[in-house]
Amino acid sequence: MKSYSLFFIALTGLLLGSCSSRKPALIRQDLNTGWYVSASDTLATCPAEVPGFVHTDLMKAGIIPDPFYGDNEKKVQWIGEHDWIYYDTFNLAGDILNNSHIDLVFEGLDTRCDVYLNDTRVLAADNMFRQWRLDAANMLNPGSNTLRLMFYSPVEFIHHAADTASIPLPDPRAYLRKAPYHFGWDWGPELATSGIWKPVYLEAWESWRLDDVSYTVDSLDDDRAFISARVTLISDGKGKCRICIKDKGNGVQYAQEVISLEKGIQKIRFGFTIDNPRLWWPNGMGSPELYSLRCSVDDGLREDFRDDRIGLRTAELVTEKDEFGESFYFRINGLPVFIKGANYIPMDHFTTRVTEEEYRDLILDAHACHMNMLRVWGGGIYESDIFYDLCDEYGIMVWQDFMYACNMYPGNAGFLENARVEAEEQVIRLRNHPSVVIWCGNNEVDEGWHNWGWQQQLGYSPADSAAVWKAYTELFHDILPGLLDRLDPGRPYHPSSPRHGWGRDIAYTEGDSHYWGVWWGEAPFETYREKTGRFMSEYGFQGFPDIQTIEAFAGPEDKTLDSEVMAVHQKHPRGFELIDKYMERWFEVPESFEDYVYVSQILQAEGIRIALEAHRKAMPRCMGTLYWQLNDTWPVISWSGRDYFGRWKALQYFVEKAYRESILVFEEKGDSVLVYSVSDVYQPFSAILEIKLFDTDGKLYEESKRDIQVKPGSDLIWSGSRSGMVKMAGGEGKAILEATLDAAGDEYNAIHYFTVAKNISLREPGFRLQVAKDDKVIRILISSEKPARYVHLSYPGEDVWFDRNYFDLLPGDTIEISAFTKGNIQFDIQKPEVRSLWETGH
Repeated sequence: MKSYSLFFIALTGLLLGSCSSRKPALIRQDLNTGWYVSASDTLATCPAEVPGFVHTDLMKAGIIPDPFYGDNEKKVQWIGEHDWIYYDTFNLAGDILNNSHIDLVFEGLDTRCDVYLNDTRVLAADNMFRQWRLDAANMLNPGSNTLRLMFYSPVEFIHHAADTASIPLPDPRAYLRKAPYHFGWDWGPELATSGIWKPVYLEAWESWRLDDVSYTVDSLDDDRAFISARVTLISDGKGKCRICIKDKGNGVQYAQEVISLEKGIQKIRFGFTIDNPRLWWPNGMGSPELYSLRCSVDDGLREDFRDDRIGLRTAELVTEKDEFGESFYFRINGLPVFIKGANYIPMDHFTTRVTEEEYRDLILDAHACHMNMLRVWGGGIYESDIFYDLCDEYGIMVWQDFMYACNMYPGNAGFLENARVEAEEQVIRLRNHPSVVIWCGNNEVDEGWHNWGWQQQLGYSPADSAAVWKAYTELFHDILPGLLDRLDPGRPYHPSSPRHGWGRDIAYTEGDSHYWGVWWGEAPFETYREKTGRFMSEYGFQGFPDIQTIEAFAGPEDKTLDSEVMAVHQKHPRGFELIDKYMERWFEVPESFEDYVYVSQILQAEGIRIALEAHRKAMPRCMGTLYWQLNDTWPVISWSGRDYFGRWKALQYFVEKAYRESILVFEEKGDSVLVYSVSDVYQPFSAILEIKLFDTDGKLYEESKRDIQVKPGSDLIWSGSRSGMVKMAGGEGKAILEATLDAAGDEYNAIHYFTVAKNISLREPGFRLQVAKDDKVIRILISSEKPARYVHLSYPGEDVWFDRNYFDLLPGDTIEISAFTKGNIQFDIQKPEVRSLWETGH
């Protein structure tokens, strides 16, 4: 009795002392090497990369061609129709067998898969978005062990499920919890993958382990942040341990608790404070300050820990009745914020190929374009940890969809339970990220049900409709919000995006809007000014990618609009037809393929510019704009502004200008030309407004300057007579109006034309260039004798990025451009190719 008491006192002393390292409570052995993959009918066998997919393994082995090149997509459809076997042999490391628990963990399996450990079936997986963990201690050998994974054809499964369903659903992919875009989309290929797409490992532990740590900001002011920590432990029995939370940056200890361990899963909650908190702010509002915290658990003999970066901020979705209907805007740290961003889809069809550098480049591009939000769209994947880490780091808020899109879903108990576990795991994984400011149940499911005619197309009876809608409401109105209330309280939830379809008037007075009257509805670009809702969460227009990107999938003979290869890389059924229709409205349609590619990009950019300016000008009625889409999953003709290789289209350059902190917006109303200032700055500031009227010969007719105060939001700052300016400059096709704001050296400008581009009387620009190299940066000074539209610079055959491109140039202006390349500059920098609309025959 006495010796036990002394031991207990000593152990308590250890627990109550300062946090220190013990023997690790958790031992991890990676199992990502040595894998092979084989078709179940022995069509192909090759080494397998884990994480990876069958397609990428077969490609690396030379068994199939690159599915992204030419029309190869059609030639590899058999892969998704086959079953595949992954197998591996491994030995246990060190003394891992001495632990009472050895968990076999699969972070992600794509998708329906039976797992055999030493020829014993131990798992049947059926959800790409879940982690699979099982205790394998009694099934492992001291020597050699084998893993065999049988992946079943996703294509056969969804079609069999659809054929045997009592009530048909709109699309068979609904039956499988797998990334919907893998079966094709109107911007992506149909390449149904299989594979071990996330890491595999063993985790060995004794007595207890730390399972999860979460942090919630309970209250926040300038002096103090009150934080709740929730720690989940799993234990074999009773005992004592200490939980310690420290700041890894400065060593400050925020909390220490000694707790009694109980057998099973144990959840411990306690609070702590951070004095003089540094706040996390979105891009453009301040610094996205982060705290690096370590939560360590220590029983005197062993220690386990988890590191997290948290941000101290409040985030609210404000939906209140107002003079326009009902608001839909975000309030961050008590301040309303106009959302400027884009919809994001996976960066590669084969997501395991995306490197950390590529993720960083994309987030840096979003940051450079003054974005403060990306919407992770519900037809893709829950993104990798690095994506959210980078959004935290750069102040990019995340609108996070759950992975459901454009479909109805089964309502049976097995599917709903699978969906519940998936959501629980993803919420637990992502809830500590300050960048995640909203959860959204799905993409366009509510709209599809109410507006797309599914019930009639599928011949639903009233009972069928009631059953399918009941499944919808149970998942998106009961399970998901209930789970979020329990696991991530306080973060907003939006059941479906959009709230209403774009064909209904109410879509523009409340909720978020997906406006597809432009493109799908063939409405003119100018309609964006009329159809502006409270929060524009999706809209877009297609454009071709960079010519170098096209050359990565097409040979010289394929570079025609009617080639088979070009058709394979245009996934929208009316894509070319719609681009052509809109181009005829705005431009003379070029005859050469290269000119057509160029003009398609500026057509896309002009259309979305009108939308971006209209949405920003409409604040506070409209408080957000997310265009479709930021990026591509493969080289394709699509709605993206940044193509598969990260090359900026004209759209991306227009976005960078339209999303600046303050902009100028032109509007014609009757016989008036109006200029508005639109500013995200919360305080007024002084500036000089300059107005110039030119003609297309470069002659300056009028010039005026005056001091103004630029107010927060949208404000009319100038107006002039349209007919008077047109008459003075010699006609609609000759008049050019420029407005410039000079605010203490920061300049904002906009240029207005009085008719569409095909009616403008352009002259040969007469470009002048000065080119020099500064370290690894090319500096270009460019001016012109005559006005030039959509000036585009390139070094053909070289991968060079320009910080400004597709800009207009007026006489008297000299623009400085910086050009960058990742490698050494080993080409003639004195000869960039310069083109403008005039060179295409306009």
